[in-house]
Order: sequence, then structure tokens, then C-alpha cells
Amino acid sequence: MSLSRRNILFLKILLIIGFGYFFWLMLKITLEYIPLDTNVSFLMIKQTEVVERAEYLYFFYTHVYTSIFVLLIGFLAILRKDFRLKNFHKNAGKIYIFLTVLFAAPSGIYMGVFANGGFLSKISFVILGCLWWFTTFKAYQLARQRKFKEHKQWMWRSFALTISAITLRIWKVIIVYLFHPNPMDVYQIIAWLGWIPNILLIEYLITKKHI
Repeated sequence: MSLSRRNILFLKILLIIGFGYFFWLMLKITLEYIPLDTNVSFLMIKQTEVVERAEYLYFFYTHVYTSIFVLLIGFLAILRKDFRLKNFHKNAGKIYIFLTVLFAAPSGIYMGVFANGGFLSKISFVILGCLWWFTTFKAYQLARQRKFKEHKQWMWRSFALTISAITLRIWKVIIVYLFHPNPMDVYQIIAWLGWIPNILLIEYLITKKHI
């Protein structure tokens, strides 16, 4: 095995370990909402929406419960070449697209309208939700047209937006630790940092033909 292949294998192992750790953290957050309780975690600061908007909880739980599956399925589909699970990739992709287009992204757009942090946060999360929906649906269209190279690129764009759930929280920890800003300022910053660097990195990799 050449040094470069060893490095690639090492990076893949680190990626799997890193994703596994952060996925576990996301799963722990999700499990806080089982059984249903409106006085726990994030919902504690959204009582205005919970009380005044009967539909809010439906969208919230839809987003939380479907997004955790989208996150895991998307990552496993990326690894399918390493484990030679071609049929798994195809079936996982269908579930990923189905959950994202019909549930996770639309509910995320709705929640973005009521995001903390004022107008700047709201517009960022709404844009994120719309791009997440569009990139996933575009990938679906390309797969139907059997344009698999383009399909792969758009699925990478979609997954870059999916993992904003993780990168957003990483940025939050970094910013709070280094700068101790006002909580509302944090929301405005991480609302954009959570997904823009992700999509820029993917566009760079696509341009350089690494994806």
C-alpha cells in the first residue's frame, strides 16, 4: 500500500470516527424529545411559538425526527463504495431523497421563519432550507435521467447542507469559547457559518474534479 493510499485510509477512518461522535451528540439531542415534551431543550426558548401556533410542534417534530435519519443515511450512502454495497446506496438514496424533499427540508423552511436571532438568522435558515430542498430534488431528477455524474455532485451539495446541523454546532462552540458574544449575535453568525463554508468546500472539490 502506497503512502498516499495509507493517508487516504487514515483520513477515512478519522472521518468515520468524527462523524460517529457528532452523530451520537445529535442523536442525544433528538432523544430529548422522546417522549414528547414541550418544556425541554430547544423548545424551552420557543414557548411563544408553541403556545401561539398550533402547527409549530408538528413541523418541529417532523424536522427533528426525519433529519436524524437523513443525516445517518446520507453518510452511509457515501461510504457504500468502501463496502461495495451498490444496492444499499440506491435504496438509501431513495429514502434520503424522500425524507428530505417531503419532510425534513419543508419543515426546516417553516422553522426558519421563526428562527432566533432576528431577520438575519431567519433569512439564512430559510435560504438553507430552500437550497437543501432544491439540491436534493435536482439530484433526484438527474438520477431519473441516468446522469449519474451530475447526480453525484448534486447529492454532495445536498449532504453538505445536511451536515450543517453538525457544523453549526461546532461553530457555536468555537465562537462562544473564543469571543463570548451576545447569544442573539451567536445565532446570527452561526446561521450563516453553519452552511456557507460547507457548500463552498463542495463547490471547490467539484471544480477540482475531486468529486
